[in-house]
Amino acid sequence: MKPLSTDPPVRPAPVIRPSLRFMLAHPAHLIALGFGSGLGRLAPGTVGTLWAWLAFLLMQIWLTETGLGLVIALSALVGWWACTVTAEHMGVADSGHIVWDEVVAFWLVLWVVLPAGLGMQVAAFALFRFFDAAKPGPMAWADRHFKGFGARGGFGIMFDDVLAAFCTLLVLAFWVFIHS
Repeated sequence: MKPLSTDPPVRPAPVIRPSLRFMLAHPAHLIALGFGSGLGRLAPGTVGTLWAWLAFLLMQIWLTETGLGLVIALSALVGWWACTVTAEHMGVADSGHIVWDEVVAFWLVLWVVLPAGLGMQVAAFALFRFFDAAKPGPMAWADRHFKGFGARGGFGIMFDDVLAAFCTLLVLAFWVFIHS
């Protein structure tokens, strides 16, 4: 019988910038990389959020509010798995190219905010990108405490963006309150 090894698992060489081939190699990669929106060199999180905005506006044509809520909930659960697997395969704990976290979190923002005018949607986008990129307060805490690989790391990838969505909604609610 072979003795159990105490050595940490061997990780693949990090995939710094995923390719189309990498994305298509596993269904989790396709999802986590936002169906290609996370493949770009510049600001993949912003591109992923823009993709989320467009996808939500299209889904809104065919789905009820309840249907949208169910899609968001299912996408969060599937995203946890997809982000976990993709981070493992990339060998990077939270690659900026993994954008499904932005997609689901911004869908959550839009689900609460819409129907709203274009100005409110742009404000929601700008606030969400600020909270996601700058990671003030709760987002920084989540990013520090849930960094890593495995299910905990996949949860962390998703969780800091959900907190960014919550902060975005809080600021927007305050704005509406003081202007009503």
